[in-house]
Amino acid sequence: MVSAIHTLVNSPWFGRAVLWLILLAALLVGLETSPRIVAEHGWWLHVLDEIVLWLFALEAVLKMASHGRRFYRYFLDPWNVFDFLIVVVCFLPVDSEYAAVLRLIRVLRTLRLISSVPKLQLLVGSLLASLPSLVFVALLLGIMFYVYAVTGVFLFRANDPVHFRDLGTAMLSLFRVVTLEDWTDVMYIQMYGSDQYPFSDADRARYDFEPQARPLVSVAYFVSFVLLGTMIMLNLFIGVIINSMEEAEDERNRRQREKSLGEDGKLTPAEELVMLEERMDDLLSQVRSLRGALEKEERRKG
Repeated sequence: MVSAIHTLVNSPWFGRAVLWLILLAALLVGLETSPRIVAEHGWWLHVLDEIVLWLFALEAVLKMASHGRRFYRYFLDPWNVFDFLIVVVCFLPVDSEYAAVLRLIRVLRTLRLISSVPKLQLLVGSLLASLPSLVFVALLLGIMFYVYAVTGVFLFRANDPVHFRDLGTAMLSLFRVVTLEDWTDVMYIQMYGSDQYPFSDADRARYDFEPQARPLVSVAYFVSFVLLGTMIMLNLFIGVIINSMEEAEDERNRRQREKSLGEDGKLTPAEELVMLEERMDDLLSQVRSLRGALEKEERRKG
């Protein structure tokens, strides 16, 4: 029985069925954003949602049962724990007063696509693995933001208090510049002076402008910031993530080769224990099958 469930759970069509089930759950939540559809087909949407939820629960039970008496091995996989928590949260009793919270919880089921698609697992794992390196890149980027923000306040506060009146506003303006969102408008204000650039009447009534045109300084300031912030720093983020993805892919391929070749000495103790328990289960299943065949043969001869 256990071997049959194990074969079922690890079959390709079972994985595809779970994937389609996740897509159906995501579609149902999306349809509920339409008041017209809810008014016309709300009952059917609710029934389908309940069916999907119970099918998710059945999937978790089958995956636990595939390990036999050692069902706890289901929780050794972090992705299984992730899936299990989402299913449990969706079963929590939530009153109608918290209907919005319930909808938000149901949206989380869409995240199960991550655990069902190996490439998405690799991507998320790479992002998590790259966090220590990204912290240092972010720190370097933060230092650069701080230096440029302080410099921008000293240079452009009188001319453009809308974007550089204080340190916080300057940091926010630089974030706009580094994302290349109309950053040239901010530069032109400093190049030609605030009197040559159209501000709203509310801004002119709120702040005291002292127009100062700084064509050379503003060009050097903004172009250097864009080159350092966008072309270099943000590309460092991408480079760190890509490097982590390559390392994660190599590690996964190495583990698959070790598992196929049986190089247990290179595995962690927990992985060795899981592999040995799986082999013991297979051997016990073979022993039971041979014993049953021998008993049938003895009865036939007797």
